[in-house]
Formats: sequence, C-alpha cells, structure tokens
Amino acid sequence: MDIKLIIILATVLVINIISFFVVVLDKDQARDGKRRINEGTLFFWAIMFGGIGIYLGMFTARHKTRKWYFYFGIPLIIIQNICCLYLLYQFLENIF
Repeated sequence: MDIKLIIILATVLVINIISFFVVVLDKDQARDGKRRINEGTLFFWAIMFGGIGIYLGMFTARHKTRKWYFYFGIPLIIIQNICCLYLLYQFLENIF
C-alpha cells in the first residue's frame, strides 16, 4: 500500500476518533447541565475530515439527531470530505 495513502487514512482516522468523542462529551455535558460544546465547533470538526466520527457519535449518543441541519448537513459534509480526500490523494500522486 502507498505510504501517502496510509498517512492520509491514519490522519483521518485520528480526526474521526476525536470527533466522535467530542459529540459524546457534548451529550454528557448536556445531561449534566454543564457548559455545552458549540454547534459550530461540531461542524468545524466535521469539515476538518471528522464527518464520519460526528455522524457515528450522533447516533451512538442519540445527540443532535432531531436537528435538521445536523441530520442532513453532516452527510453532505461527509461527501465533501471524501471528494476533498480524493483530490488530495490525486494531487499528491502527481507531485511525488
């Protein structure tokens, strides 16, 4: 397997794991009545290639699933992430 692909996938995996735990943390804080994580921060993590982690966290923790902009927006961001990762890989293939 190509080293560039391994680096890209490992980075995306770490970002998605962090994103997943950010959603779970926000749900725990919501239950406890503590200060919450801003929705913009959740979307930021999704845009920074953590969309799959946010989406899995939403349904695992049953959090933000009733908000239409999360329900429809996060899958659209996942599609954008996949397209950007494909373009990044192609760009790196042409350079190296």
